Amino acid sequence: MSSVDDIFKKAKQGKVLFQDRKALTPEYIPDELPFREKQMSEIAEVLAPALHYSKPSNLLLYGKTGTGKTAVAKLVVRKLEEQSNNTIITIYVNTRTAATEYRALREIALNLEPDSEIPQTGLSIGQVTQRIFDAVRKRKGVILILDEIDYLVYTYGDDILYDFTRAGDKTAPGFLSLVGISNDLKFKEGLDPRVLSSLGEEEFVFPPYTTEELHLILSERATAAFKPGVVPESTINLCAALAGSEHGDARRAVDLLRISGEVAEREGKARVEEESLRKASAKVEHDRVEEGLRSLPLQNKIIILAASKFTSGPNTGELYIAYSNLAKKIGVEVLTQRRLSGILAELDLLGLIQAAVVSKGRRGRTKRVKVLVDYDVLARVIREDIQLLELV
Repeated sequence: MSSVDDIFKKAKQGKVLFQDRKALTPEYIPDELPFREKQMSEIAEVLAPALHYSKPSNLLLYGKTGTGKTAVAKLVVRKLEEQSNNTIITIYVNTRTAATEYRALREIALNLEPDSEIPQTGLSIGQVTQRIFDAVRKRKGVILILDEIDYLVYTYGDDILYDFTRAGDKTAPGFLSLVGISNDLKFKEGLDPRVLSSLGEEEFVFPPYTTEELHLILSERATAAFKPGVVPESTINLCAALAGSEHGDARRAVDLLRISGEVAEREGKARVEEESLRKASAKVEHDRVEEGLRSLPLQNKIIILAASKFTSGPNTGELYIAYSNLAKKIGVEVLTQRRLSGILAELDLLGLIQAAVVSKGRRGRTKRVKVLVDYDVLARVIREDIQLLELV
C-alpha cells in the first residue's frame, strides 16, 4: 500500500492545473454554443408553439459524434422550459445508457412523476407506457429527447416510437413531442412508414466542426477549465489540428485537452505542453477502439462476438450460422443474411473487423471476416451489456 500512499502524497504536493474540471466533461453545457447558432434557431422555431401549449412537430437531429447535437438539444429545451416558467416539462434519456426498453420507459415515467412507484422489473411495456401517457395528460406539454434513438430501434424495434408518435388522444389535453438524436443516417430505413412520417416531421443534419471552429471551442473550454496561463496557444493549435484533420469531433477534442491536463498534472508540470498532448493522444487512440465497441448497437456486438469465436476467419455463411445461434440463445430477433452483410461493411469501415472478399472459383465469391479487436477488450465491453452476459 506504500506505493498508493506515495501517489496520493505526490498528488497533494503537486501542482493543480485545473480550476473547473467539469468544463471539459460531456455533461457540461455552456450558455453559448459557438458555430451552432443556426441549428439552435431552427430547432427553437420548431419547438416555439409549445409556449402556446400547441404540440410542436417531432424532430430528428443527425450528425457524427461530437457535432453538438446533444448539447444544442439540451440547451434549447432548457431555455424553452425557462420561457414557459416550467409549465413545459423537458426530459432527456440516452437509450443506450438506459440499456433496455423497460429502463428507458421507467426513466421517462419517473422524470414525469418522481414519487410514482414503478418497480425495476415486473410491469409490462404497455403498462409503463400507459403510466407515461397518464402523467403527460396532467401536464401542459412534454418535450422528450431520445438520444441514440437508433440503438432503441435496432435493439427493440419501433413499437415504442409508434405509440409515442400516435399518442395524441391518449395524452390530451397535454402533448408529447419527440426530439430524436442519432449518429446513423440510415436507421430510418427500417422504420414503419407510419412512424417515419410522424417522427421525421422536421430533420436537421449537423456538420463536423472545422479546425478553426474547434480552435475557438477549445480556447473557450480551456479558459473555463484551467488556471490562467496553464495552456499555451501552441497546445490549443495542435489539439485543434489533430481533431480537425481526423474527425471534426468536438467531444473527442475536448476529451483530449482534458486528458492532456491530467497527464501534465500527474507529471508535476506547470503547463500543458505539446508533449503532454501527444501522450494523451496515444491514450485516447487506444481507448477509441473500446469506446467504438461500446457504442455499437446490440446486433453489431453479437456479430463481432460470433466472429471472434473462430480461430481462423469465417466466411459469411459460417458467421451467419454462429451469429444466429447466439441471437437465438438470448432471445434476440435474427437478422437476414443480407442485413448481416451490410453490418459487416459498416464494421469494416469502423476498423473493428476486416471483411476481405475471397474468390471461390466457380462457386463465386465470399467474405472472410477477421476481428481486429483484442478479445479481452471485446469481452470487457460485452460484459457491460446485461443482455449479452451469458454469451461471454
